Amino acid sequence: MDIRKQLGINVQKYRRQKGWSQEELAFESGLHRTYISGVERGVRNPTVEVVGKIADALEIGADRLFGAVP
Repeated sequence: MDIRKQLGINVQKYRRQKGWSQEELAFESGLHRTYISGVERGVRNPTVEVVGKIADALEIGADRLFGAVP
């Protein structure tokens, strides 16, 4: 699977586990909602810094965003 799609699936999974909308994740991470949407759809190629911001907002390690979906 494409790494961007894998990342997007995981971002969406952890976001939903927190009960957050894309807008809430965007606010917590300091990113724009449309950017979060693009990441979740696998059409954005986020930098390591952006992945770190998303992981920090979700209170997880960045490595968990790259793992296979169970």
